Amino acid sequence: MVKFGLKLMENRAEDYPPDVYMDYDKLKAIIKELVSKKLARVDSTTREVSLTAPPPTNAAGRMLTKDDSPVTEEDFYSCIDAQLAKVESFTLQRVTLLRSEISDLEKTVGTIGHAPEEIERVREMADAVAGSFLTLEKYVNINFMGFHKILKKHDKNAPAHACKQFYINRMHNQAWVRGDYSDVVVRLSAIYSTLRDDHVAEENKDAAQAFSRSTTKYWVRTEDVSKVKYAVLKHLPVFLQKTSTGESDSQFTNSVYFDNDQLELYHGRLDKSPGAIAYRLRWYGSGDPNIVFFERKTHREKWSGEASVKERFIVPESDVKKILNDEYPIAEKRKEMKKKKGATEAELDEWETLVREMVQVVQTKQLVPTMRTQCMRTAFQIPFDATVRISLDTNLCMISERGYDTMGGAKWYRDPDKPLMDNEITRFPHAILEVKIELGGATTEPPGWVAELQNSGMLYEVHKFSKFIHGCAVLLPEYVRAVPYWIDDASIRDSILRSGGGRILVKEDSETGVGPGANEMYTQFLPFGNVKEPHLDAKGRTNATASVVETGPTKSSVATGDQYYAGADVSDEEILNSTVQGCFEDTCAGWMFPFCSGYNEEILAPTSVQKIEPKVFFANERTFLHWLHAGVTLYTIAAGILAFASETGSVSAHLYAMALLPIALGFCMYALHTFLWRAEKIKTRIPGRWDDSRGPLMLGSILAGVLLINFVVKCKEIRLYYEMKSQEL
Repeated sequence: MVKFGLKLMENRAEDYPPDVYMDYDKLKAIIKELVSKKLARVDSTTREVSLTAPPPTNAAGRMLTKDDSPVTEEDFYSCIDAQLAKVESFTLQRVTLLRSEISDLEKTVGTIGHAPEEIERVREMADAVAGSFLTLEKYVNINFMGFHKILKKHDKNAPAHACKQFYINRMHNQAWVRGDYSDVVVRLSAIYSTLRDDHVAEENKDAAQAFSRSTTKYWVRTEDVSKVKYAVLKHLPVFLQKTSTGESDSQFTNSVYFDNDQLELYHGRLDKSPGAIAYRLRWYGSGDPNIVFFERKTHREKWSGEASVKERFIVPESDVKKILNDEYPIAEKRKEMKKKKGATEAELDEWETLVREMVQVVQTKQLVPTMRTQCMRTAFQIPFDATVRISLDTNLCMISERGYDTMGGAKWYRDPDKPLMDNEITRFPHAILEVKIELGGATTEPPGWVAELQNSGMLYEVHKFSKFIHGCAVLLPEYVRAVPYWIDDASIRDSILRSGGGRILVKEDSETGVGPGANEMYTQFLPFGNVKEPHLDAKGRTNATASVVETGPTKSSVATGDQYYAGADVSDEEILNSTVQGCFEDTCAGWMFPFCSGYNEEILAPTSVQKIEPKVFFANERTFLHWLHAGVTLYTIAAGILAFASETGSVSAHLYAMALLPIALGFCMYALHTFLWRAEKIKTRIPGRWDDSRGPLMLGSILAGVLLINFVVKCKEIRLYYEMKSQEL
């Protein structure tokens, strides 16, 4: 384990002077001096002091003398105050410089023409500014971690004078930690958008809106959020949000999910039942809702030929109660929409059908507010063009909507002025990135730059992650019958325990480290491992990572690490080494024939699942029977040859039959092994190749070799036979 002092030195930016970083060694030396004095705990109940009384004895009952170290706790406090002030001053100075550089860059962008050379020159300038911002964020993170480390060390060695919590709270209120510098992202996004010459698409003004798209979700570490934002805004503009302080790259988003007392919708979404729905009301902005989106998400299996869809319509907040209580005047609203918005009959019919269905489901299923999710959402897309849309949710938390009087449907979300108990809110430790590709367009494949981002080591794919499901599992543990597999991930365990959801977690001394049932099968999908085998420092893994391991890094994916993601702790050598070591691991020949495998236990399974159809199970059985049939046929032939060879006394026939028998046995063993191996792949749905390109080649080559040898021997026997005949004549 690398000591933090050495890590701090290794992670210093080359263009930053060393003295702008916190002096970790100096603070560590002060703690060492304090430990040697063995200071006693201060009596906090004493209200008086004496200016002439000597100081009290230390924790060992010894009187301190002038020979002891003159260092006191006040020296530590003064030193850490000075270090905090130094880091804050340098951070604000660099931010001011960056904003000045961006202002100059904006002026330059406004004067350039359409010459490719000029555009490329300005793009390089923008890359340099963005790189400086990422370097500054890395500087902030390494110092922030350093203060955490040194305060933890202080409290561990001087528990009588614990001060970590005080200074942690103080840091979170200082400008270098809590400052919002999203304006840098907004302005850089506008610059890149101008250089790309983005065009605004036409807005969809349909009353009822439906979205059919493919969505992939990832976890992102907090320290990688800015890097991910920069990687995306180079290709998609930030969808700007209007706030009270101006334009921002993120918007406060609230979503209230409805369910009944049995959590029917929760279990349906968790089990991925065909037709399972999620019912939610969403609004944007930090204040009370004004415009509310009624949304319904319906799950459908892709193998059935249908795609999952999200449908929604918009109403003012004053109409929410009417919809929930089945008092909404649909006919009047229809006439109003036709008159004011000029909607067509087809659009009005679609809108009315959706509204009636959503009103009906509230009544029939007895849905009530159950879970609310809150986050700051940053959206990346060309305005009103949903072909490729990326959203990044930070500061994510889930809030229980149970336990308060809904006043007959008048209240459908908690009073924001009332504080929440610890077991009513859970704060998620990671950001959530969603990549949404519109279905039905020219292509459903993500662009190349998205694949580069997936291979950057900053994204942790979590298949079918759901904020609603996570919130219900953690905050309503007494109501749920099953929990999602990602609950067992080591990185979110502490946040679940803080919210009182410990009953859904396994004990730390568990043999498997995961929950029973299906969770045991999907443990390979946990991005950071389980409590028994945590991988908290693991690099990001996605479904695309599997292609890098199997086929080798492409030129673009290898360049990505250095070009876009400086400081992501991924190097070209590491990618190349992992490719060479794990190239044959995903075939069954990998352990059946170890001499052709580069087996490496350090290569982790990708965190996605393969899409399968029911007929795949039967195809695996048919393949097993075909291979078994071939083995039985070979055995029958060998047995027949042995029977005839016994009568004729042919040595070559005996040898030929004895050579075929182990091959027949090999076919049968291989058939059984591949059937079990592929059945496990299908059950766990691990992505990658499910065929073995080497086993059949090896068995076929061995059989062909035996046939060739037999052919040569028979040719030789025929030649000898005719030679003997010719000698007799």
